Amino acid sequence: MSEQVTTMERLGRRIAERRESLNLSRQELAERSGVAVGYVAYLEDQSGISVREALARLAEALETTVEGLLGEVTEPAGAGPASAHPTLVPLAEEECLRLLRPGGVGRIAFEGRYGLTVLPVNFRMSEGAIVFRTAAGGSTDEDLSTGVEDVEYEVAFEVDRIEELTRGGWSVLVHGSLHHVTTEDEQAEAASTGVEPWAGGRRQHYLKIRPTRLTGRRITTA
Repeated sequence: MSEQVTTMERLGRRIAERRESLNLSRQELAERSGVAVGYVAYLEDQSGISVREALARLAEALETTVEGLLGEVTEPAGAGPASAHPTLVPLAEEECLRLLRPGGVGRIAFEGRYGLTVLPVNFRMSEGAIVFRTAAGGSTDEDLSTGVEDVEYEVAFEVDRIEELTRGGWSVLVHGSLHHVTTEDEQAEAASTGVEPWAGGRRQHYLKIRPTRLTGRRITTA
């Protein structure tokens, strides 16, 4: 078996594993990426590969990169040059929400005890709110508490995806109020998202960001 075929087998497994982790059927992935369902099956069932553009579109739909699917070690994202004719396109709120809906990794920004702080967190969406977990009584939990009843902390939250192959990508910026989930009903709703903590461990305290402003940009290439 050639090295190329071995690489394609790994690629097919990664596409299938990532699709299943997002609870997508092959048909749903095909509709989401604009790639024919037969081609999705072709990649997952493993054969040769020749269309890099199809890979780029599949990677975007799976919220990863072509290099991530191929398992290639590359230089940091964004280190290369811009495309020859990039266009920056504003995103409507509905599109921002669509991009956030699958969840993933985002960055929360807030004014902490030591000044402006930005942290990566795993998140999921629940009824339009961003849900993540932290340790009860930990430094992040304490930093994100106003100490005043019914007064919530104002934060920013950013998510982006960069596609090295096409030199495109998008980013979404959320401004909103942070809510500590305390009631049983809220906790059950937050737990139903299946969100896991970015840092692992016993982080059982759920927090929600209720967006008050959503903005986004997409870089497209000619």
